[in-house]
Amino acid sequence: MNIQLIKKEEQADGNFNNGEILEKKPIGFPQDGGKNKPYSNLFYWAHAWTPYSKSTIGLHPHQGFEICSFVLKGSINHFDTKQDKWISLKKGDVQIIRAGNGISHAEELNEKSEIFQIWFDPNIQLSITQEATYNDYKSDDFKVIESDNIKIKKIAGIDSPMKIFSEGIEINSYEVSNKGQLNLKLKNDSVYSYFILEGEAKIEKNIANEGDFIIISNCNDLSFSVNSMTKIFEIKSPLRPSYATYSERFMN
Repeated sequence: MNIQLIKKEEQADGNFNNGEILEKKPIGFPQDGGKNKPYSNLFYWAHAWTPYSKSTIGLHPHQGFEICSFVLKGSINHFDTKQDKWISLKKGDVQIIRAGNGISHAEELNEKSEIFQIWFDPNIQLSITQEATYNDYKSDDFKVIESDNIKIKKIAGIDSPMKIFSEGIEINSYEVSNKGQLNLKLKNDSVYSYFILEGEAKIEKNIANEGDFIIISNCNDLSFSVNSMTKIFEIKSPLRPSYATYSERFMN
């Protein structure tokens, strides 16, 4: 098993509007200076929040990538040139912009709100020729499985209504309500990315705290040990996508 633990303090920092929106980036842009670079078909991953009042990131363009925003706390408002209207999203909701041949959007994070924004590479050579599309999904749209003290929310992949075209992506969130083990079956042809949303988790000799990021590969069986309420966000992606990714083509 290969384990890479990227502590919160090792992640790239970012901000908008003179600190009205703050960011930590488990996977940043090259100029961000963080420890981690794009891998698999994960291109960018930012954890953003408003420390004080609401703030707006103005209209700006995208192409090619699939850009997902996951509302972790509070609420956001979203505008894009495809829908041509503002849409509100609350905790647990998800939006996806399949940027295709071009779309512009704006985002407003309301007071005391948090999101992930994650960019997936669906094969830029193909996606750049397609029309842009947008969907939003409400928290109740996603299947939740509960057993003992563990709750699993199926966000993307099998048993999810969310349509994401980037190859091999599955997204789950896990909530362990008290002391115990979260035991997961993994696949050797995939890489697994974990963000500790709340609490603390131990993997072998590694301790991951809230805000830490973990990359796991070459593993069939994974166990997280927790001592109290812990929430973990997971993305499964191909160890090696079947196409050359944007970062391979233009960043190496």
